[in-house]
Amino acid sequence: MPDLERTRLRQVFDEDAELYDRVRPGYPPRLFDDLAAPPAGIGAGSRVLEIGCGTGQATVPLAERGCRITAVELGPAMATVARRNLARFPAVEVVTGAFEEWPLPAEPFDAVFSATAFHWIDPAVRVAKAADALRIGGVLATVATHHVAGGSEDFFAEVQECYERFDPATPPGLRLRGAAEIPEDHEEIDCSSRFGPAAFHRYEREITYSTQEYLAVLRTYSGHRALDPVARDGLLRCIARVIDNRYGGRITKRYLTELRLARRTA
Repeated sequence: MPDLERTRLRQVFDEDAELYDRVRPGYPPRLFDDLAAPPAGIGAGSRVLEIGCGTGQATVPLAERGCRITAVELGPAMATVARRNLARFPAVEVVTGAFEEWPLPAEPFDAVFSATAFHWIDPAVRVAKAADALRIGGVLATVATHHVAGGSEDFFAEVQECYERFDPATPPGLRLRGAAEIPEDHEEIDCSSRFGPAAFHRYEREITYSTQEYLAVLRTYSGHRALDPVARDGLLRCIARVIDNRYGGRITKRYLTELRLARRTA
């Protein structure tokens, strides 16, 4: 993704932070159990730097496990909601700013954590600066979310007609892949001289949405928010008609959440 396009898209999340906080599905509890278990060992007393905390959906579970967290969030509105959600945790600080430009403190962190945000950071900066932030032996933990085949599979095939009509960037005949077909994203870690080999944990789950619930989730996606308003409204109306007329007003979406762990080497 070109730098200008990445910058534009990562800023649209801040346009409706309250909606994002209300409708995004959060993360599987097992993910945080795996973070706390060896070899990661991110738990009570761990000093954590979180990149792109959003409204704190992944920060709260870490704080509940006793982590001391500095969370850096680009969007002022997102950061405001995160501070509200994390107000009961005195060991959590939310900083508004871009990670690429944020000055690292002198004391290194035990872990750098980023949930569905690391891919928005400049690729030339993110791994090297994460390493700079960590103590030797500290852990880089990143979370990626993928939309995969499953749930109401026929719906996700049929609805591509709506996307092809209203979003010119949609490849023709696009179909969701199965979770097993999604490759592990280890290249940038392998290419780095700062980390050992990456390890992966994967979690699959399905969530059922009503028509309006699903449209609300779509309104939080960067690609949808960045569409021309007329095209976006047309797309959402088209999707709503498919759900209401063909699927009785409810569809099920399958998610793959992937946790990638890498330990900083000397």
